Amino acid sequence: MGNTNKLKIFNDPIYGFITIPNSLIYDLIQHPYFQRLRRISQMGMSYLVYPGAHHTRFHHALGSMHLMQSAVKTLQFKGVSISKDEENALYIAILLHDIGHGPFSHAMEHSIVENIHHEELSLLFMQKLNNEFNGKLSLAIKIFKGEYHRKFMLQLISSQLDMDRLDYLKRDSFYSGVAEGNINSERLIQMMNVVDDILVIEEKGVYSVEKFLVARRLMYWQTYLHKTSVVAELILTKILQRAKELAQNGIEIVASKPLQYFIQNKISNNQFTDNDLLTFSYLDDFDVMSAIKQWQFHTDKTLATLCKMIINRDLLKIKILNEKPNSNAIKEIKQKLILSENISNKEADYFVLTGKLKNQAYSKKAAPIMILKKNKYLVDVIEASDQLLLKALSKTVTKFYICYPKQLL
Repeated sequence: MGNTNKLKIFNDPIYGFITIPNSLIYDLIQHPYFQRLRRISQMGMSYLVYPGAHHTRFHHALGSMHLMQSAVKTLQFKGVSISKDEENALYIAILLHDIGHGPFSHAMEHSIVENIHHEELSLLFMQKLNNEFNGKLSLAIKIFKGEYHRKFMLQLISSQLDMDRLDYLKRDSFYSGVAEGNINSERLIQMMNVVDDILVIEEKGVYSVEKFLVARRLMYWQTYLHKTSVVAELILTKILQRAKELAQNGIEIVASKPLQYFIQNKISNNQFTDNDLLTFSYLDDFDVMSAIKQWQFHTDKTLATLCKMIINRDLLKIKILNEKPNSNAIKEIKQKLILSENISNKEADYFVLTGKLKNQAYSKKAAPIMILKKNKYLVDVIEASDQLLLKALSKTVTKFYICYPKQLL
């Protein structure tokens, strides 16, 4: 083991060669917790819409770290003091920022585990790794939690213009083929600076920020909130909820040991033990998809039907509406389904779904993207931009949806 070359190079289709900066980063990448990300899809069920969207959280984490390396070099070149320890902590924090994602990324947060955000799980994994690596992740954790005194470092990891967003927009655009999401992340990084401990963009980069925000808005409507992606993820969530309901009523549900554990136990954020975390670390897309392939033949008609929808890509019909659907119309659809399929009202709730989609490219409530003017004044990008469009992008656009079986058309 002592002779292992830990300064490896990854060949990435987006950026070319990505280098591992040191042996600690290499050891973290090699850890089973991180290797699991190779088996967690970046865009959930979006491959049902965009066949190329099969890239993983592993790709994204390495890409984000690469961009962080560029950002650190750029800021150091401009005279921003970043020590070797701080530099390393930034690489670790961005590398591990998504390590808590469950199968198909977001579906688990609403079904198998209850009210646990992936960022909370990422922090639990980081703390566990910190114990294993004798406290070498302590500074990274401090920055990740926003407890470090140099606030711009958190902005590089989590803000309205961070390395996470710069990578996933460019990467998801590439793999999905949605060209509107392609941003110039290199240009944005070259325009970064730090003033009064705030991450800023120099004035000549304002058009790149505008392009970034427009791309973010378009990517949400065209990919992340595409109606087929939305309905597929809803069905996946309902499959897991139904499996859990059946298991807790004593009905046999065949699944891998990790998935079985979360189906049979009610686990929420206030009681997530070390054993829960270890079991979660064994859970990935393959557990869920393998279970769905088996459950399509289950004796429970509701579970079997939902599973066949995913396996055969024969999904529920989804309608996007500008207004909240009429409650009487929903009741009418449910009643039709109950009569035609001879199912209970509770079972009908698995097939007639409603909800809303929100898209806001830029939030006025969150810490703003600040533009450094030539006269050294700092202004919000909305004020610095001559595009009226940016003011519109700061407004939340809400759309509603209703899903139901196609035979009710």
